[in-house]
Amino acid sequence: MTDRTASDAKDGNPKYSIVIPAFNEERYIGDCLQSLARQDFTGDYEVIVADNNSTDSTAELASSLGATVVEAPHIGVCPARQRGTEEARGEIIISADADTVYDTSWLTHIDETFSKNPECVAVAGPCSFTDGPWWSAIYPKILFGVVYLVYLLTRYVFYISATNIAFRKDAWSGYNTNMTQGGDEIDLLRKLRSKGRIVFSLSNPSFSSSRRLSRGLFYNLFISFGYYYLITYWINRLAGRCLLKNAPAFRDSAVHRSPFYWVNRVAIATATILFMAFPGRPIVGLGYGYVVEPLFNAVTRLF
Repeated sequence: MTDRTASDAKDGNPKYSIVIPAFNEERYIGDCLQSLARQDFTGDYEVIVADNNSTDSTAELASSLGATVVEAPHIGVCPARQRGTEEARGEIIISADADTVYDTSWLTHIDETFSKNPECVAVAGPCSFTDGPWWSAIYPKILFGVVYLVYLLTRYVFYISATNIAFRKDAWSGYNTNMTQGGDEIDLLRKLRSKGRIVFSLSNPSFSSSRRLSRGLFYNLFISFGYYYLITYWINRLAGRCLLKNAPAFRDSAVHRSPFYWVNRVAIATATILFMAFPGRPIVGLGYGYVVEPLFNAVTRLF
C-alpha cells in the first residue's frame, strides 16, 4: 500500500489523512491497512500509524504495508491520536482503529457526504463488531440506531465512534491528552460541535474486532463502559489531569481480574466523585479510605 498523493493535490498534500493509534497490534493491523489499501476512492489520501510504544512488530509491519509510522511515546490513545494528527498533511482527518476493517467504498462515502454537506465540520458513522458473542450484534445497532434517530429529529449527534469519524483539520483544536478512553470520542465530539454541524451516516459502518467483548456482558457494561469510559472520562475532565488511568490493553495475554478488584476500582472512583461534589465534607472520603477500601482490599487478596 502506498499513499495516493496526486500531483494536482492542493499544496502537494493529500485530501485525507487516516490516523491510527497502535500499541502491540501486529495481529490486527495488517487486515486494517489492507482494507484501507483496497478503497475505491480515486483521490489522494495517506495513512498514518502512531506507534504507542509497541514491543512487537507493529511498526515494522505498518511500514512494510505503506503506512507512515510516527512514534507516539506518551502512553494513551489520546496522546497517540494527537501525535498522529499533528503529523497529518490532509485537510480532513479520519480517526480509525488498528483492529478495525473498512468496506472498499468507506472513504468514497465519506468524501461524497462532505461534498453534499460542504458546511459541515465532521462526518461520522457507526461501528459494529465481528465474530463476537450474540449480544455484540445487538447493542451497537441499538446505540447507533438511537444516535441516528436523534440526529434525524434534531440534527444533533450525541455520540461517535473513534473508529469512524472524519473532521476538517482546521476545525480541530486538539485532543485532550489528559483523557483516556472517551477522550477521543465524546470529548472530541464536544469540541467539534462547537465549531459547526456534524453529519451522521448510518449506512457507512466500520467493523471492529470483538476482543474487547471477550470478558462478557457484565464486564463490558459495568467495567469497560461504566468505569473506564464514563467515570474515568468525567473524573479526568473535572480534575484537569489524568487521575484514573487507561483501561488494560485487550491482547491475548490480558490479565483477568477478580470481580472484587473491579468493585474496589468502582468504589474508588465513586469516592473521588463525592470528594469533588462535596469538597466541604471530607468525611465521605475518610469513610471510604478507612473502612471500605481496606475491606475490599482484604477480600480481593482472597481471590
